[in-house]
Amino acid sequence: MQGDREPDAAGVMVDQSMRPLIDALKRRGADAQAVDEAVAEADRTGKSIRAILINDHVVTESDLTAASAEAHGFASVDLVGFQLDPVAVAKIPLSLVLRHRVLGLAIEGDEIMVGLTDPGDIVALDDVRAATGLTVRPVVVARSELWKIIERMQREEHGLGEVAESLRSEETPAVSNLSAAGDDAPIVRYVNSLLAQAIQNRASDLHLEPTEQDMRVRYRIDGVLHELDSVPKAVQSALVSRLKIMSNIDITERRVPQNGRITVHINQRSVDLRSATLPTVWGEKVVLRVLDTGGIDLDLKKLGFTEANYRRFSASFRKPHGMLLVTGPTGSGKSTTLYATLTEVSEPTINIITVEDPVEYRLPGVNQMQVDHKAGLTFAAVLPAILRSDPDIVLIGEIRDRVTAQLAIEAALTGHLVLSTLHTNDAPSAVTRLIEMGIEPFLVGSSVDCVLAQRLARRLCDWCRKEYEPTAAELAAARWPTGDLEPPSRLWKPVGCRSCSGTGYRGRIALHEVMPVSEEIEKLAVDRASAHEIQRVAIREGMRELRLDGLAKAAEGLTSLPEVLRVAV
Repeated sequence: MQGDREPDAAGVMVDQSMRPLIDALKRRGADAQAVDEAVAEADRTGKSIRAILINDHVVTESDLTAASAEAHGFASVDLVGFQLDPVAVAKIPLSLVLRHRVLGLAIEGDEIMVGLTDPGDIVALDDVRAATGLTVRPVVVARSELWKIIERMQREEHGLGEVAESLRSEETPAVSNLSAAGDDAPIVRYVNSLLAQAIQNRASDLHLEPTEQDMRVRYRIDGVLHELDSVPKAVQSALVSRLKIMSNIDITERRVPQNGRITVHINQRSVDLRSATLPTVWGEKVVLRVLDTGGIDLDLKKLGFTEANYRRFSASFRKPHGMLLVTGPTGSGKSTTLYATLTEVSEPTINIITVEDPVEYRLPGVNQMQVDHKAGLTFAAVLPAILRSDPDIVLIGEIRDRVTAQLAIEAALTGHLVLSTLHTNDAPSAVTRLIEMGIEPFLVGSSVDCVLAQRLARRLCDWCRKEYEPTAAELAAARWPTGDLEPPSRLWKPVGCRSCSGTGYRGRIALHEVMPVSEEIEKLAVDRASAHEIQRVAIREGMRELRLDGLAKAAEGLTSLPEVLRVAV
């Protein structure tokens, strides 16, 4: 909408709604004469002054974006490399996005951060507020980058529509010919866009979950699931079949779980995804685990170890023999820690062999084997062959049963360093878990050298974290210890900014509990002592519990107190 028009100092008629932008451009050092000429041309031709300024190279797009933000007192956001919040994107209907050229960027509480190119477009902000029911926080973004994202959204929307329409038009949807489908097939384009967006958003997992009415698509980012899309029921069968074909698994088998692997090429690099199907009452659920080695730094010292914990842990993997266990639930970073450990000890003079289910990351200089249950290559079947291959270090992906545990312990007792994972809640429970599997207590005590328990907490965004003074009630609710760890005078909380997509968190940090098996703990194992008794002795010998390690990292500003309490009891 045109505003009132008045002549400026040079006599040029100026739309007064554009006056703040023009003044801001001149304050920021733009050529005043060139800006006035652009204003005159806009008045003469009726073209957009923004387009003239860019096309005539009077200012750069980034300068125009910054000046627009300054003119209206808003912040500006660079969309290049910005991690979009899928929930925020989905909040604004595509029709509204196209009409007003706006984009949901992030959500925090009842506020949505919205990117737009014209901060003076009050109608757009009002429409977004009405459509979302949220308070709108506008930020200014570059027009070209905004359009790239909107065009991608249109392609994804149209691709999915084509898939649904083509399948609805068939009496019996044909999925058997998907393996021959070209890159232009709608279902192929949609799957490719899902995978590309998951990798771009740093998702660790992609969930496709069938419901009674449709199929829900969710990403797990920094340990938290975000809903991205819902797929029409008519597309479900073709979508699952396409993923099965890419995973090289049987598309006709829908009654039993299956596992596979997908390799995709994104931005001139290869990314592996581990796929798993699971039959449910409404159809097959598919989970894709993103194994992106390009986004992981396998440097053990950068995984969140404190100096004390690193010293205790490194003392165990520097030994020539013994067993080192990493424990924790699924998704707690156990494999990453073991890979980082192998990276630290790997050298040409050492023979390292791994057996994994599946091999998640390819490591240079390491002999890696993958379990194949159909071929009879189980952990228990492969281990004797590995021990005959003259290894110095053996990594076993997971100890799941008595046979695997027995073989691993025998390997540790016969001069090999054995690394493995175990599903327990804390480090002391690993000792009792092995005994419960049927391993003789004296073998557990003499073979296990160290147990590391681990959890992953979201790391506070360095750009927007906010310092505050915690109350006594807050510290008491968190059971903050008064002996080993002094109550802090300050903590930090998440705020949200462009770097973290408005979540207040970016990336994750590991919380650790390192328990070397001392002579006293070995005696407790032989006496079949409880995990609680072992824990008490381990703490006396210097072990810091998971929760205390988390609280210490909260006091350093690495994470927040609620996040520590979320992942560590």
